[in-house]
Amino acid sequence: MLAAVANAAPAPAAAVPVAASLAPSGAAGAPEIVPMSAMRRTIARRLTQAKQEIPHFYVRRRVRADRLLALRAATAGERPSVNDYLIRACALALREVPAVNVQVHGAEIHQFHQADIAVAVATDRGLVTPIVFAADEHAPAAIAATMRELAQKARAGKLRPEEFTGGSFSLSNLGGFGVEQFDAIINPPQGAILAVGTARPEPIDDDGALRIVPVLHLSLSCDHRAIDGADAGRFMAALARLIEQPALLA
Repeated sequence: MLAAVANAAPAPAAAVPVAASLAPSGAAGAPEIVPMSAMRRTIARRLTQAKQEIPHFYVRRRVRADRLLALRAATAGERPSVNDYLIRACALALREVPAVNVQVHGAEIHQFHQADIAVAVATDRGLVTPIVFAADEHAPAAIAATMRELAQKARAGKLRPEEFTGGSFSLSNLGGFGVEQFDAIINPPQGAILAVGTARPEPIDDDGALRIVPVLHLSLSCDHRAIDGADAGRFMAALARLIEQPALLA
C-alpha cells in the first residue's frame, strides 16, 4: 500500500481564479483619497463648461523649427526660450488675422486690437495661465523677462487676479515633456488656443531637396461660434511663416 501511494501522481493543485490572484491583499491596494483643491475645482468646472458649450474644431500644421532654433542659439546673453519666441509669433499672427484674436460673450464677439497671450504654466496647485499683455508690441527678450517673473509668481501662488484674468488667446506647450502633439481645450471666454509639441527630426521638402530638420507639430483649437475655418487657416499660415522666418520676430 505504501509503495502504491508513493508512485501515484500527485493530486493537481486547486485552480486559483486569475482575478483573485491579481487582487490586492488587505488595505495596501486601497486608493488614497485626495480632495480637490479650490483651484482644481475651478479648473474642472471651467473645462467641463468649455467642452460642453463650445463647439471646438481643430486645425493642425507641421512647421520647420531649424531656423528658429539656430537664431536662438546665436543670441548672445540670456536667451529667450523657444516658448518666448512662440508667444511673440502668436501675437504677430493675431495682429495679422484679428478674427482669431477674440473673446466670446454670449451673442457678442469681442475683437481685440492688441494680443494678450495667456500662457499655460504648471504648478503644484494646478494649471494657471498668466498673461503677457500686448505681446505684439514686445521683443522676445522682453517677453522672456516677463514670463520668468510671471512663472515664478505662479508657482509661488502670488499672481494677482489681473495677471491671469482675461487674455485674448492662449498658448500651451508640452514639448518640454517630449509630447509630440496634442489638442488643447479652449479657455473661455477666449476664442482659440494653440497647442505645441516637441520639435522632432522629420523629412521636409526644402526647395526640391529632401532634408531632415526639427519640426514642430501645432494644433489650433477654435470656437466655431466666432472663428471660421478660413480664418484659422490664415492664422496658421501667418504663424508658420513667422516661425520659419524668425528674423520677422525681432
